Amino acid sequence: MQTNLSYILLFCCFFFTKLGFSQDIKPTKKIVVPIKKKDTIPNKKRDSILSVKKDSLAIKQKDSVSIDSIKPKETIEDLITHVAKDYTIQNAKDKSVTLYNEANITYTDIDLKAGIIKIDYTKNTLFAKGIIDSTGYTQRPIFKQGNEESEQDSIIYNFKSKKAIIYGLKTKQGEMFTFGNKTKRVNDSTIYVRDIKFTTSEKLDYYIGTNKAKIIPGKKIIVGGSQLYIADIPTPIYLPFAYFPITQTSISGFLIPAFDTGSSDRGIGFQNGGYYFAINDYVDLGITGDAYSNGSWGFRANSNYKVRYRFNGSFNFSYENNINGIRGFDDFSKSNNFNLRWSHNQDTKASPNSRFTASVNLGSSKFFRESQNQFNIAQTQTNTFNSSINYSKTFVGTPFNLNVTAQHQQNTNTEKITMTLPALTLNMNRIYPFAGKNGVKKNAIQKMGFNYILDSKYLINTTDDDFLTAKMFETARAGMQHRTGTNTNFKAFKYFTVSPSVNYEETWQFDYIDKKYDAVNETVVTDTISGFKTFREYNAGLSLSTNIYGTFNINKGRLKAIRHTIRPSISYSYRPDFEEQYIRKVQASTDPNDLEEFTIFDQGIYGSPSSGISNSIGITLNNVLEAKVAPKDPNSDAEDEKISILNNLNFSSSYNIAADSLRWSNVNFSAGTRLLKDKLSINFSGSIDPYKVVASASGSPIRINEFNSNFLGRLSNASLTANYSISSSDFKKDKEGKKENNRDPNNTPDITGANIDPTNRFGQVNNAVNNTEEDKNKSAKLYHADIPWTLSLAYSTSYVNNGIDGGNIGIHSIIFNGNIELSPKWKLGYSSGYDFKDGAFTFSRFNFTRDLDSWNFNFNWVPFGTNSSYTFFIGVKSSVLSDLKWDKNKPPDRRLF
Repeated sequence: MQTNLSYILLFCCFFFTKLGFSQDIKPTKKIVVPIKKKDTIPNKKRDSILSVKKDSLAIKQKDSVSIDSIKPKETIEDLITHVAKDYTIQNAKDKSVTLYNEANITYTDIDLKAGIIKIDYTKNTLFAKGIIDSTGYTQRPIFKQGNEESEQDSIIYNFKSKKAIIYGLKTKQGEMFTFGNKTKRVNDSTIYVRDIKFTTSEKLDYYIGTNKAKIIPGKKIIVGGSQLYIADIPTPIYLPFAYFPITQTSISGFLIPAFDTGSSDRGIGFQNGGYYFAINDYVDLGITGDAYSNGSWGFRANSNYKVRYRFNGSFNFSYENNINGIRGFDDFSKSNNFNLRWSHNQDTKASPNSRFTASVNLGSSKFFRESQNQFNIAQTQTNTFNSSINYSKTFVGTPFNLNVTAQHQQNTNTEKITMTLPALTLNMNRIYPFAGKNGVKKNAIQKMGFNYILDSKYLINTTDDDFLTAKMFETARAGMQHRTGTNTNFKAFKYFTVSPSVNYEETWQFDYIDKKYDAVNETVVTDTISGFKTFREYNAGLSLSTNIYGTFNINKGRLKAIRHTIRPSISYSYRPDFEEQYIRKVQASTDPNDLEEFTIFDQGIYGSPSSGISNSIGITLNNVLEAKVAPKDPNSDAEDEKISILNNLNFSSSYNIAADSLRWSNVNFSAGTRLLKDKLSINFSGSIDPYKVVASASGSPIRINEFNSNFLGRLSNASLTANYSISSSDFKKDKEGKKENNRDPNNTPDITGANIDPTNRFGQVNNAVNNTEEDKNKSAKLYHADIPWTLSLAYSTSYVNNGIDGGNIGIHSIIFNGNIELSPKWKLGYSSGYDFKDGAFTFSRFNFTRDLDSWNFNFNWVPFGTNSSYTFFIGVKSSVLSDLKWDKNKPPDRRLF
């Protein structure tokens, strides 16, 4: 008995010394609690009198390994680190630790912060809650384990079973916020919640409420019967069960279609339903389609890919089978259209000496006009598709660089398609073989530089009907052109610069034409013959230029001086007649004397040899007018300000010495300036014809070799454009008292407005009135509220005079666009114009946007015209609940196209 008591005293001394348990209140201090050891005090006391001495020989020896293996597993597996701001109370009797104010516990991968934390080593539990003070309930427990984090009103956690009971839970799984009344954490992978709310809005603008749910952190949320609440008001939307994926990575799944109640003559149907494939971390694929009761259907494949620091891009393919009217009636029609878009960008760091990019937009010419699911207004207002796939490489250590391009141009009005598959260009940067030591270039010989360009093409001209068929290659042409030249410059008479140049071209063609007269059909037949043919051209030129400066000192008010810069230039060029040696003749009609001239290169991709001798003199005159203005404050140290009065005033013409008549070309002129602190940009250009014009027998104008009686000649054409941009910020002053001025009048918004795209599942607007990141921090002001706005105006007019019918106005219209921010959350965008010549409004578009925090609201309206349409959309911003939306649209009447 005495022996047992000694052991007890020794253990108590060790326990209190090691752990430091006492009733004292200690200041803030970081304390490390060691691993809990197995109690050495026997569980049952035995009377020594009853002890029976056993024979040592009869005692069975046990393996030491077996003894270790039956040791119980420690309940607390690691050190527990805890700190508190105010005090830490350690109770040796109850074996507990209480932390107060900004308490923090760290244990294995668990990090717990709360106002009050109590650890009970007897029950292997901890209890955490907040603090009630004058501001309310603060310092709610924040429990973090691994990558999962939650906030709650209070929590009880068991170290041994790793179970927990949580009251007032608030946690975030991916984009989903979870609010629960009572939560039971069974283990690391399963959580049960009562009275739970799911939402993507931390402010609970809306939520899906349910009585019970099961959460598997990082994977999914499964709930029973649930109802949608908006601002705590229940809605009729009810779901018997729901499943929410909450993984941090993309997962495959079905895409719920939108139901179309018959907004057009297609009948009722479904739009944008399909399946999303999360292939891997680098690429995904979405397959969606449409189906309608009249037999129309559509198919789309969308894919995005990205490899960090290497490349990224997107691929979109759409195919539609559109049926209009009823089969058997006159208005029945059927069309098949497709569109392919591919965008590829290479990271500049991936390969500094080579680059591959792609921007492809090709398909049926009527796709955007007849599509039932693509209201792309910008495409309906333009008449071209353009594509380009480019690979470029620089050969380090050499002056050469290579560029390979596949291009595509398509006119949607004429339905003609031109493609180069491919175009290869090898370029040699200018080299200076006669430069001095260390590249010094002082005289004309040392400044003489040479360049070389190899250009080759395989050109295809086809139509929509023949596209992607064997017929598109029947008219294909191939060729190659070599260009080289040299030039230099030197000073003459101190103020003049003389620049001589010589250029040489050699063209190779791998097919040529021949023409024969078909007497049976009385027509000329053109045959394309495969074979190698070549021709050469060269020209030489000389230019003389100088700069003339004139300064007029005024010193009146702030205006100190005006500076006029004149840059005259005169050039001479000579080129022989290269076409004469290649000219052939063919009978053009039944009259044997009616002959038509042609060359075998007429249909070549580089054209035929130049015809006629060119022996001409060119004259150009450029003017710039600037003013020097003193600063507003005469006592300041600021420098004089230079203001541009006239950005340019240019004149150009030429005189052909070799021509027998009409030697002077038209005098072309252009002028441009910027006014009102660069907010107004004005550009004017035109052409003056020095010769008279008479009417031919057919009534068409013909120039004659006689000058106009008017000394200035006849204004044959002219155009005027003006751009002006203004905004509400222009009337505000910054801290220094200067008005804000950061808008470029030449950089106006897209006049066509936003594109309506029902295939976009996260909102259908993509324009200048979209919400930006800084919009989230805006707040409404109820008194002296600001209403930001922008306005851009574009005015254009043109004049044409053929010399017979008199002058006519070609274009005379004004286009305006901009937006009004009615509140930090409400925006209105508009774009329209007026044609003064026809007396009608141009294409008009209105966009209404409302930021509902966790929701988006968009309304787009084209009130009149062939594209008259509207679309309405309201839905959740988050991609997790992107199917929680309602959209309605009225597409344009496709029968008008």
